[in-house]
Amino acid sequence: MKKWIKWLLLILVIIGIGGGGWYAIHAPKSSNSSEIKTPKYVEKKNVKVVALGDSLTHGEGDETNNGGYVGIIKNKIEHRYRQTQVTTVNYGVTGDRSDQILDRLTQQTQLRKDLQDADVITMTVGGNDLMQILEKNVMGSENQVTNSVERGEKVYQQKLNKLFGAVRKENPRAPIFVMSIYNPFYTYFPDVTIINQSINKWNQTTKSAMNNYKYMYFVNINKIMSYGQYQTKGQQQQLIKEEEKANQGQVSQKRVIAIMNHKDKNLNKYISTEDNFHPNHAGYVKIADQLFKSMEKHDSWEFTRR
Repeated sequence: MKKWIKWLLLILVIIGIGGGGWYAIHAPKSSNSSEIKTPKYVEKKNVKVVALGDSLTHGEGDETNNGGYVGIIKNKIEHRYRQTQVTTVNYGVTGDRSDQILDRLTQQTQLRKDLQDADVITMTVGGNDLMQILEKNVMGSENQVTNSVERGEKVYQQKLNKLFGAVRKENPRAPIFVMSIYNPFYTYFPDVTIINQSINKWNQTTKSAMNNYKYMYFVNINKIMSYGQYQTKGQQQQLIKEEEKANQGQVSQKRVIAIMNHKDKNLNKYISTEDNFHPNHAGYVKIADQLFKSMEKHDSWEFTRR
C-alpha cells in the first residue's frame, strides 16, 4: 500500500474518533435521562436512647439521683444537637449478670418494644459476672484466680453472644455502645496486678463478642474510672509505693471490708463514698464523656436521609 494512502486512512480514523468523541461529549441529553440527586442528611427531631444493663446503667452511687450516665447523656445530646429532643428509657438493674439481663429482655414485652423503637442502645454488662468469680477466688493464689477467670471467660462469651444476638434480633440497625468494666479498688490495691489483669481479660472478651455483630462500639472507661485522678505513671507509681507498705502485695479480707465500710471519702474522686464501689456523679460525668465521644464518631443515629 502506498504511503499516502496509509496517511489518509490514519487521518480518517482520527477524524472518525474525534468526531465521535466530540458528539458523545456535546450531544444533547435525552429527554428521558434523570438527574442523580445527592441525598440530604438532616438532624432528627426526636432520638430515643434505650439503656440496658446493670447498676452502672441504673445509676447506682449517683448522689443527684439523675440516673447516672443516662441522665447526663440526654443533656449532652440536646446541648450538642440543638434541634433534637431526647427520650431515654433506663433498664438498668443493680446486681444483674449478663444472663439475668437476657432473662429480663426475654420476659418483658415493653423492654423489647422499646428496643425495637430505639435510635441508640447503650449497655453496661460483665462486672457482676466477673465479681462472682473473683469473690470466690480473690483470697487464693494468683494461679487459682487466673485459672478461674480463664474458665469463666468461655462461659461469659457464650452468654454475651446470646444477649447481643437477642438485642440485635429486636433491633438490627441502631448502634449499640457497650461500656467496659473497671477496677474500683485500684487506688487501694495498685500493687495487686491480678485484679487489673482479670479486668483487662474480661474487657477483651466483651470486645471479641462484639465483633460478631454490626454497629457495636466499645467504650473504654477502664482507665479513667480505675485510676481516677491518678492518670500519670508517676502518680500511679507513688500509689504503688504507699500501698506496698500497707498491703505487701496482698488483698486482705479485713482491709477490703474496711474500705467498703468507709463512708467519708475514697482515694478515687470518681468513686462513690456511699459504697466505695460504684461511680459518684463526677464519675458518671466521665463515663458520659467517653460515651459521647464514641457517639459523635459513630453518629448515624442522629441523622435521617431525605
